[in-house]
Amino acid sequence: MLSIGDLSRRTGVKIPTIRYYEQMGLIDEPERSAGNQRRYTNQQLERLSFIKHARDLGLSIKAVRELTELSAHPEQPCRNAHRIAKEHLASVRARIAKLKRLETELKRIESGCETGHIDNCHVIQALSDHSLCDSEH
Repeated sequence: MLSIGDLSRRTGVKIPTIRYYEQMGLIDEPERSAGNQRRYTNQQLERLSFIKHARDLGLSIKAVRELTELSAHPEQPCRNAHRIAKEHLASVRARIAKLKRLETELKRIESGCETGHIDNCHVIQALSDHSLCDSEH
């Protein structure tokens, strides 16, 4: 049995986050010791590690909940898990594309001038007037 501090150290998940996941029902409420301290099992450690890894990959709480529910039924086909991963990958790719557009536009704006005064500054002008941008971002 692990204390909440041990669980936190072993998973890298902060104690308030562990409590939050308990409140959300993502991990089961732990047993309590005679001194009313939380005591976690290895199964709860594994579940928390699963949740942390999923969150590190950027999956939403909703997706994590669905994946943890799916993992409780190992006999079921994994198409729903693949659907969740595929949807998340599409979302990540869309964000990357948007970030690339932002990078291109910021490079263009920034390269407009480096000398002079603020009243003629290309950065300030471009931020003040979106029509000066080359693309939608």
